[in-house]
Amino acid sequence: MNAFVETALEAVTAVLLLCGAVFCLLGGVGLVRFPDTVTRLQAAAKAQNLGLLLILIGAALRAPLPYAGLLLLIAVFQLTTVPVLGQIVGRIAYRTGAVERYTLTVDELAERLAPPDAGAGGNGGGRGRET
Repeated sequence: MNAFVETALEAVTAVLLLCGAVFCLLGGVGLVRFPDTVTRLQAAAKAQNLGLLLILIGAALRAPLPYAGLLLLIAVFQLTTVPVLGQIVGRIAYRTGAVERYTLTVDELAERLAPPDAGAGGNGGGRGRET
């Protein structure tokens, strides 16, 4: 390879690895500093995910091709599992009362988890009116 291309590739790799490390560090600081579960989930999901992806891209630039494909597979797995786990942890935190509901701007989950109104309808479970 050309010496200029090699030096540029090393510089880009170093920048990606350092930026990824900074995002991971900021995500960890957010987990410690943020006051409630929802904001901690935000720090864990967004900053950690971006940090890991930057690190994987930086490592893939320097790795041989078969290992770069494996790093791509890890990145895809990370992108598909983090949102699902964040949703599960957030819903568990909401149901157990770890979320301060007055801080939420929109609370769509309250309507979904509300118990059915016992006095509504009164028609025996929706079977129609018996005469």
